[in-house]
Amino acid sequence: MTALVRLRLAGFLRTGRALAPVLAGLIALAVLYGGGRAQPAEAYGVSAVVLFPVLAWQSKILLDVEPDVQRRLAGVLVGPTRERAAGLLAAVVAGLGTVLLALVFPWLVGGVTGPVAPGDRSVAVGVALGLWAHLLALPAAVVLGALASRACTRSAGYGVAVLVLGAVGALVLGLTGSAAPWLAPPVLPTARALSGGLTPAAGALLTGWAVLWSAAAGAGYAWRRRSRA
Repeated sequence: MTALVRLRLAGFLRTGRALAPVLAGLIALAVLYGGGRAQPAEAYGVSAVVLFPVLAWQSKILLDVEPDVQRRLAGVLVGPTRERAAGLLAAVVAGLGTVLLALVFPWLVGGVTGPVAPGDRSVAVGVALGLWAHLLALPAAVVLGALASRACTRSAGYGVAVLVLGAVGALVLGLTGSAAPWLAPPVLPTARALSGGLTPAAGALLTGWAVLWSAAAGAGYAWRRRSRA
């Protein structure tokens, strides 16, 4: 399976398809941090929201690079479960690279600042919380991209619709305070928590919410792939 992960990452990078989502993410972050400097935790919380659709798009592109015949052959060789897991793992690895870039970028453009008042979080704590926020968004974004991939939808148009509706729906549900917030991953609630006081209980709740949502969406992806086999 490790070889299959490397193969998919190599195809994603060598074909140049990795460039578009990375550039889109950098442009979005440049616009975000161009508005002024903020504390690291607050800035990174918003950054995770902005990058959520970019990470989902990046995952879809990575999973769509492999030709359908090659994907079926991989399923025959290593088994369908390991083939699907290898694709998701490759998307997570690519997403971690984007997350790392998102953590470094604001310091290069002067978009964040250290503590300015008593009671402000230290830089180390702010960066750690920012990493946590991005790691909560990453699995959900990867699964959304997988659900929008060609292997699930068999159509470019349907894939784009799933990607757009999923990303926009997650943001809209978070903004409107839906009566069923669990329908979307906790991207916006995490950003709101980081802009204020984040308690350990709230952090545990958000982590559990993100894990359960990603697991449920991942189960849906596995079911869809089996039904399409």
